[in-house]
Amino acid sequence: MKFNLKYFLLTILIFLAEILIATTFKNVVFLRSYFGDVLVVILIYTFILSFFKLQKTKLIFWIFIFACLIEFLQYLHFVELLGLEKNQLAITVLGNSFSWIDILCYGVGCIIVYILEVKEN
Repeated sequence: MKFNLKYFLLTILIFLAEILIATTFKNVVFLRSYFGDVLVVILIYTFILSFFKLQKTKLIFWIFIFACLIEFLQYLHFVELLGLEKNQLAITVLGNSFSWIDILCYGVGCIIVYILEVKEN
């Protein structure tokens, strides 16, 4: 475990962007529906690297798998199975509807991270 200030600050910035997308720009379809999903995998990546020094390519791969797992759980109505269908935070974090486009957005986010973090170095 090793704290990395650069990734921590990036995490905070991306998290604030996600909050703005979810609240202020919730009526801007592109931001809410697509860009937020691209950013969320980048947010997870920077958060993990804020505290752990890990092999970046493997981390990107596992974040994509995790994002896909959450998306497939949405297909199974996971929030309802947990009894959290009235909990807005749970719905926002876990989602409530499956979409192949979301998986594509997660892939785009992972590719962006790969290009910026792995390919350039």
